[in-house]
Amino acid sequence: MSTDRSTKLNQLLRKLPSESLFFSSWLKENGISYELQRRYRDSEWLTSIGTGVMISTGESPTIYGALSSLNKQTDKHFHVGGLSALEMVGYTHYVPMGRQVLYIGHPKNEWVPAWLKKYDWNVDLLCVTSEYFDSKIHITTMMQGAFEILVSTPERAFIECLNLVPKQYNLMDLYYVMEQLTALRPNIVQSLLEQNTSVKIKRLFLYLAEKAGHAWFGELNLSKIDIGSGKRVIVPNGVYDNKYQIVIPEELKYYE
Repeated sequence: MSTDRSTKLNQLLRKLPSESLFFSSWLKENGISYELQRRYRDSEWLTSIGTGVMISTGESPTIYGALSSLNKQTDKHFHVGGLSALEMVGYTHYVPMGRQVLYIGHPKNEWVPAWLKKYDWNVDLLCVTSEYFDSKIHITTMMQGAFEILVSTPERAFIECLNLVPKQYNLMDLYYVMEQLTALRPNIVQSLLEQNTSVKIKRLFLYLAEKAGHAWFGELNLSKIDIGSGKRVIVPNGVYDNKYQIVIPEELKYYE
């Protein structure tokens, strides 16, 4: 590998944080041809971790570096959401056992790359897309080390959790989280619930918020939130709440 070629790569890599990923299309756009990329791999400057994606040889990328690189270099919109987003800002009541599960949300039209699922990031990935609400609203940015990533706001993150009840998240655990959400912004909650099309999610959210007694609940305009009609069974063998017409765990219904 010539000095000129290695200098060209080094100059480009210095523009990005250590442990970034490098996508073939992005490298080509920045003057590194596919042939030159192959030579960098042959010379062990770069190591492939999947089709069209590489790392600097010897580095151990994190999932946050992967998400940041994926979004910025390929114009994608993968974000950390659900309980993972709430944990990032301190809203959690327990430390999960075993490997961390990281909720990664993405728009329906953005497929999850095989390399992202196969590489061992030292976390288990929970990749989720939802038809119930706009895939890009109320998502903010947050720094994780040197990387800027997309993260759901607490309001959106909690609604994302409810989408996975009871398969992924336990409703009683989520109520303990809801009790901590004293500072949710009612205008954001309002827009999310109006835009959401899942009757189950909206009823659960309103039930939990009202039960927790948060002041912001009183600022919601419930007349603009369509909660449909008819009973919804959230869990089998539960108890019925007449106001919200949902069957929920007995433990939750009578918890004080």
